Amino acid sequence: MSHTIEKPATGPIPQAAAHRPNSALITFYLALGGLSFAVLQSLVAPALSTIGHDLGAATGDVSWILTAYLLSASVLTPIFARLGDMVGKRRILIVVLSLLLVGTLLAALAPNLGVLIVARALQGAAGAVMPLSIGIVRDELPGGKVSVTIGLLSAIFGIGAGVGILAAGPIVENLDWHWLFWLPLVLIVVALLGTIFGMPESPIRKPGRLDLLGTAVLTVSLVSLLLAISEGQNWGWGSFKTVSLLILGTASLVAFVLAELRVKEPLIDMRLFKFRGVWTAHVVALVFGFAMFGTFVLVPTLLQLPTAVGYGFGKTVSEAGLYLLPTVLMMVVLGPVAGIMIRKVGPKPPMLIGALSVTAAFILPAIAHGEIWQIVLSGLLTGAGIGLALAATANAIIESVPATQTSEAISANTIARTIGSSIGTAVIAALISSHSTPQGLPMNDAFTIGFWACAAVAVLAIIGSLVAPSMRKRRQQALALGIDDPSVIETQAL
Repeated sequence: MSHTIEKPATGPIPQAAAHRPNSALITFYLALGGLSFAVLQSLVAPALSTIGHDLGAATGDVSWILTAYLLSASVLTPIFARLGDMVGKRRILIVVLSLLLVGTLLAALAPNLGVLIVARALQGAAGAVMPLSIGIVRDELPGGKVSVTIGLLSAIFGIGAGVGILAAGPIVENLDWHWLFWLPLVLIVVALLGTIFGMPESPIRKPGRLDLLGTAVLTVSLVSLLLAISEGQNWGWGSFKTVSLLILGTASLVAFVLAELRVKEPLIDMRLFKFRGVWTAHVVALVFGFAMFGTFVLVPTLLQLPTAVGYGFGKTVSEAGLYLLPTVLMMVVLGPVAGIMIRKVGPKPPMLIGALSVTAAFILPAIAHGEIWQIVLSGLLTGAGIGLALAATANAIIESVPATQTSEAISANTIARTIGSSIGTAVIAALISSHSTPQGLPMNDAFTIGFWACAAVAVLAIIGSLVAPSMRKRRQQALALGIDDPSVIETQAL
């Protein structure tokens, strides 16, 4: 069946250059917004027991502080991303940053668990920051800066998650858990004001209507799947509730795909998944979401175990967080480096190198994790791999879809990474729980199996990277045909 995705005329883009503000400021404001969202995703995880104790909430109920955030992000990311393509990315970015601001302020003032959960759901609504930001970069920045900037913004999401884990301990120990929200609030205010006053609205739009039926079906699917994954450990993986939600979520997802293939204006254009550059990027993002949060569960837990057990390191929460600093620093350095590599050789090589690096990062501690240098080296390899691969996946999608569908396509990639993060957190937590002593201390086997599980999953990213198309060759084909957008090659092929 012939299917052509229309690409808007490229004429308005150069014309807009005259009134563009400093591209460095645009990047700065977008990075702050992305950093705020990513930090808030992981910042509360190490402090859940403290928050629960302070609010007098049960352990099972406290887990909803994380679950509400993930559910909201997964459901609302494609909706806001599609609206961004329809009515303007900057306009919708202001909306989601405003929701993030309100949610964070409410969380900082929350008097009870119920208010805090509502606040976290509002924060999760800002999940569309990533696809909207990448869409703005593609629309507004000069072509030579796009890949490097996307590399930086992609790395920011990994960096933010690492910073959240790292900073939680010192904040809770020296202040109190309310400051977990007061401090990011400053970043959000700056990002919001910068977006309002420092960015033009993109001329690239894809007018249409929001697919309400598709939105409803996708909501049912994602809520069911993520709820089962997030709460499966508490409910029991074989319980009726967990199994029913998994079946409902899977069936709804299949129904969503079939429905979107028949809708004239879909929420997520499933035809984009026919592009190797798109679906392979989603596979890699899913795997890296799993690997990243697998690291954030395994490493701090191992470091904080008492030395008396024979395999722990006896570190405090704050000290354990510091050992994630090499991981974060490698993401900071190699995210932009990946962008430079992409300009020269395309996204495939850094994606593959990143996948190999993360696989090695888990094989090392799976073989031996009794020395601190093994943990540090594993962290360095993890940060390098995440910095390279996440930047590459975003750029691979950028080069595979028309400009009018940038936010829509990146939102699907963001959802894949969110689901991967949820699965990784749940699987590793379940492994640790099932390999613990009667006193609740994780056994050494829990970490060995956990690291091997992450390594096995990371191999899927290697396979996805190998299957990904060579973007450099596709660029050459585009230039030979006199086309300035490589994505047209694939869309015309359909």
